Amino acid sequence: MADDQMQLQRWELKYIIPEDVALAVRDFVRPYLELDEYGSKRPDLSYTIHNLYLDSEDLEIYWGTINGDKNRYKLRLRFYEDKPQSPIFFEIKRRMNEAILKQRGGVKRVSVESVLSGQLPAVSELVSGDPRQLSAIQRFVELATHHRASPVAHVRYEREAWISPHDNSVRVTLDRNVLISPEFVTRFTEQMDDPISVFGRLVILELKFTSRFPDWFKEMVRIFHLRQGSASKYADGIARRGECHFQARGDSTLRRVTFHVATRRDERLAKIDRMSLATSSS
Repeated sequence: MADDQMQLQRWELKYIIPEDVALAVRDFVRPYLELDEYGSKRPDLSYTIHNLYLDSEDLEIYWGTINGDKNRYKLRLRFYEDKPQSPIFFEIKRRMNEAILKQRGGVKRVSVESVLSGQLPAVSELVSGDPRQLSAIQRFVELATHHRASPVAHVRYEREAWISPHDNSVRVTLDRNVLISPEFVTRFTEQMDDPISVFGRLVILELKFTSRFPDWFKEMVRIFHLRQGSASKYADGIARRGECHFQARGDSTLRRVTFHVATRRDERLAKIDRMSLATSSS
């Protein structure tokens, strides 16, 4: 998966849905989009994504999501395979008001530690010669240094992706089996230590577009009664497991959390739990 078709800016709408609705959505999008080339090679139409999230000791980036900060971002290292020759992608996912901006740069696996220590990779160490990738890596290192960020969480899930036939301007993804576990090293293996499920059997549907909201998106939302909501694999995963588990020193003393922020976090989890219960009862 060395090819990089990630858009620099787009809009993303998220919906948490049960599996039967996800299968119906799959049938609905078939006339408009085609299956991602990586999923098309697999019987379940999905491929595995691993993200290693970086954060400060007091989980400052995590709390930015829980608190709903207007201009927030996440720092993560993404990989797809547990092979020495497969690359690692440095990613910044930033939310600016309603828009999502992504910067991403891939490097050879042997170069990751030196990059995290602040050394920019040589051209020979990059996955692509696109200068934007080197710029993304440089910005990643700057933000990580600012936060004194280090690995805190490993998130794994299965992605079914449908894309525009001729470009990447419209994309629909269905993410299943989202798992999270604490991880404080850069081992980049599929192994997860005592992972937990973040959303249970629910599926995370994301509608992604770079210009206007397609008319057939509107029709799909209407037909399946989709209700837009928040679904952060990283933030919701940490909240469900407990913040203290994602501190490298095992410290239970986190930055001070105000009552309304803690309430917002608990409300997010309660909503997911209600949907999971309704799905299991149906």
